[in-house]
Amino acid sequence: MPAEIPEFLVHPIGTVIGGRDEWVEDDWYGVTATLRLDASRFGTGAVQGLEDFSHLEVVFLFDRVDPAKIRTEPRPARGNPEWPPVGVFAGHGPFRPNRLGVSRCRLLKVDGLDLHVADLDALDGTPVLDVKPYMREFEPVDPVTQPRWSRELMAGYYR
Repeated sequence: MPAEIPEFLVHPIGTVIGGRDEWVEDDWYGVTATLRLDASRFGTGAVQGLEDFSHLEVVFLFDRVDPAKIRTEPRPARGNPEWPPVGVFAGHGPFRPNRLGVSRCRLLKVDGLDLHVADLDALDGTPVLDVKPYMREFEPVDPVTQPRWSRELMAGYYR
């Protein structure tokens, strides 16, 4: 029997300000928001050098998802019966066991502890758990493959 996996407590480093306040499945390109970092925990030295990057990776909490509605059983993405059922870890939907979201977005400007971004698919008021600069060197070296249904699903996401 495997050892029990310990739980971890995570504190948000900031909050999404602006952007959308209701979930919409597509058309996230051009949506602007601000990641307001917690000034009680961080000084501007925490973001020093970040302005030299064009994109960020943002980890956030799907805080509006009711934990009782978490889905782990296979189902078609977005309920589309033309797509095959897949498990929770084969998609990016918000109904995840830890309700974590990861998004890559454009960094428009750093203003103190306010990170102005575009294309972030997180809602106004969303807790931000971490921010990292996006670096090409972390992209996969080998060719990326994915099923047809996922390309169809994402066709309008950033348009």
